[in-house]
Amino acid sequence: MTGAAEGRLMAGTPALIRSFDRPVRLLLVNQLTINTGFYMLMPYLAGHLSGTLALPAALVGLILGVRNLSQQGLFLVGGTLADRLGCKPVIVAGCGVRAVAFLMLGVAGSVPALVAASALTGFAGALFNPAVRAYLAREAGERKVEAFAAFNAFGQLGILIGPLVGLLLNGVTFTLVCLTAGVMFAALTVAQVRALPPGTGAGPAGPAGPGVPGAAGAPGTAAGGRAGWREVAADRSLLRFSLAMAGSYALNFQIYLGLPLEVRRVTAGEFGVTLVFVVSGIMTVIGQARVTAWAGRRWGPSRAIVRGLVLMGLAFVPLAVAAPLTATATAPPPAAAQVLLLLPVLGAAVLLSLATMIIYPFEMTTVVALGPEHSVGTRYGLYSTLAGLGVAAGNLLSGWALDLGRSVGLPSLPWLGLAAVGAGCAAAVRALDRSGRLAERPAASPEAASPEAASPEAASPEGTSPDPPSPGVASPGPPSPGTTPPDATPDAAPAAPGRHPPGPPARASGARLRDAAAGRGRAGRWPGGRRRHAR
Repeated sequence: MTGAAEGRLMAGTPALIRSFDRPVRLLLVNQLTINTGFYMLMPYLAGHLSGTLALPAALVGLILGVRNLSQQGLFLVGGTLADRLGCKPVIVAGCGVRAVAFLMLGVAGSVPALVAASALTGFAGALFNPAVRAYLAREAGERKVEAFAAFNAFGQLGILIGPLVGLLLNGVTFTLVCLTAGVMFAALTVAQVRALPPGTGAGPAGPAGPGVPGAAGAPGTAAGGRAGWREVAADRSLLRFSLAMAGSYALNFQIYLGLPLEVRRVTAGEFGVTLVFVVSGIMTVIGQARVTAWAGRRWGPSRAIVRGLVLMGLAFVPLAVAAPLTATATAPPPAAAQVLLLLPVLGAAVLLSLATMIIYPFEMTTVVALGPEHSVGTRYGLYSTLAGLGVAAGNLLSGWALDLGRSVGLPSLPWLGLAAVGAGCAAAVRALDRSGRLAERPAASPEAASPEAASPEAASPEGTSPDPPSPGVASPGPPSPGTTPPDATPDAAPAAPGRHPPGPPARASGARLRDAAAGRGRAGRWPGGRRRHAR
């Protein structure tokens, strides 16, 4: 990580936000508003369905499950549409659909209408979630790690604010919650139509121009439809990284499942649940930027992910140690006793939040680095789909383990199992890193597919030297023709992808250039002597 990037991160989240240009700031506000609107409604939907509408538990589970299935199952569709049509229209469409869905939830009284509204809510998330991340990755350029650090902080702030606003409005009526959330998404839709730029590197008017074969996300390119899906599905490095990280989402989701259940078991109350969310949200909002700077300086991307996963597994050790020592409460204990009983749960929440802060920016940047720019949205869609499957499987298995541990008198069993999942994920990512499958790949250039790329000038290595990327930040974008960094000589300039001059590939000289920019002592090694494998 460069000194400038580290300085911006160490200055804190407000200073980091001011350092971005307008499109990135709009995307951060977009994420804050999306999470605020979603979390002011969804935590109270089950109570509305089972209480106000008096639906049986099976139907409540069906309605909530339809939303999750719709969102997780259609992430790949949303990501592909972002690559094919451009990120902005897909983001706008997703927010508009969610506005309609939330308004429907407020007025629907029949089961079919509620199922339709729930499905639309999930479909909306499947549209804008991959598109927002792809847009952010493209607009941030070399500053992807910084941008995703700020993105996570804004998302957590929305998760912190949303339930509090929803609690106040739900005290009046749930319909008011739905109306307010729907209006928020409608206003966000209009604001994005007016203020959000079309973006770069996406849609039919990509860098190569409208209708030019090879334009990023343009109809007819590999990014569109089945060809794009086949391209991404054939990417073994992406699939293996996605599967290795899927377990981390199951672990992180325990802040919504395992930790609240443990709070209720030891205190017979809800105060500790609120405290867990408050602690987690405040930690992320205040500390995300500085944690990212520290992890990037100390470890670099892949090692930060591995160590974050180890920490995520260790987060459940305090619960494993404390579980046999605490009895199931039948009534809320005194305040002092509650504080002691909640310490293991709060310790787990702190470690989980810290691990997520370490992992998230580098994880999102790695997804970008594992393929060409024209398929960023599709890759995020596939990654999110597999993460959703990991959450579903993790919830099923962790719930089963919780019941089994209580029935056989081994209350530590579920927490030890979750710790083992964290260690397994860390080992899997470590193995991918050591094999070189997480190394940055050269991007497929839209210009390389155009007739101009075949010209002698385009094939000249002297005219295709890219600016050296910031260390620790993947740069999947193609090199710009005709630009040579002032400190790069023709001998050190790597040829652009697909334009190698006669002779051996320029991979070695490109690696030396990036190593020099990163301040590594020997080419191909990260700080500390660990070899950086490249494909």
